[in-house]
Amino acid sequence: MQERLQKILAQAGYGSRRACEEFIVAGRVSVNGKVAALGQKADPASDTVTLDGKALAKREALVYIALHKPRNVLSAAEGQDDRRIVRDLIPVPGHLYPVGRLDFDSEGLILMTNDGELTNKLTHPRYGHEKEYRVLVARRPDNEQLDAWRRGVVLSDGDKTQPAHVNFLSTSGKGAWIRVVMGEGKKRQIREVGKLLGLPVVRIIRTRIGTLKLGDLKPRQWRYLTEDEVRELKGGAAATFERKPRPKRVSRRT
Repeated sequence: MQERLQKILAQAGYGSRRACEEFIVAGRVSVNGKVAALGQKADPASDTVTLDGKALAKREALVYIALHKPRNVLSAAEGQDDRRIVRDLIPVPGHLYPVGRLDFDSEGLILMTNDGELTNKLTHPRYGHEKEYRVLVARRPDNEQLDAWRRGVVLSDGDKTQPAHVNFLSTSGKGAWIRVVMGEGKKRQIREVGKLLGLPVVRIIRTRIGTLKLGDLKPRQWRYLTEDEVRELKGGAAATFERKPRPKRVSRRT
């Protein structure tokens, strides 16, 4: 059965469909020895599909891991420079890609998986999956600032943020903790909104992606998702993936 190449790559564990589309556009994918084009289809059962000259790996058992990304770690599956990446924190073999990227200096929940279909569902804007954050700002916000954040703020590039749920949580010295829930995620959006509203952001901790919660995971700790958690993320679809033990794990690398 023929399917679009980006879907075949995603199902083989090479990332989201959008990430796999970039592989095709860059000329890294071939079908039966010929460089593929975006939109092309193939039959995995009869066609030879390669990425960077290597045949696609057999589909791995699906793995789902919740990680508490610490600050000063890149949300990337492959190194771009000498900085540590989230993949370094999980000593599990196979392809694993981060879902729901966080800035280098932000922390909190990241889902690591080789399920390209779920990755696409959780990251594509049309699905509108909520992401929840605890945000420490350097000043105590007033009602006008919080209301402006809730309505949407015009960013420096001219785009206006979508309405968000924003609530005051507690004071912290001269600043305050606030809760931000939103369905979008432009690069460094929370920090820029805070700056534009006169609320410099000191710390960001993501506590939820869709139905998946950070819970009591500490920085660098990770755990396998339960079948119920995967089913909820998929919107009730059956979850068939490799069964793993559930204890928390911590990378001991320094």
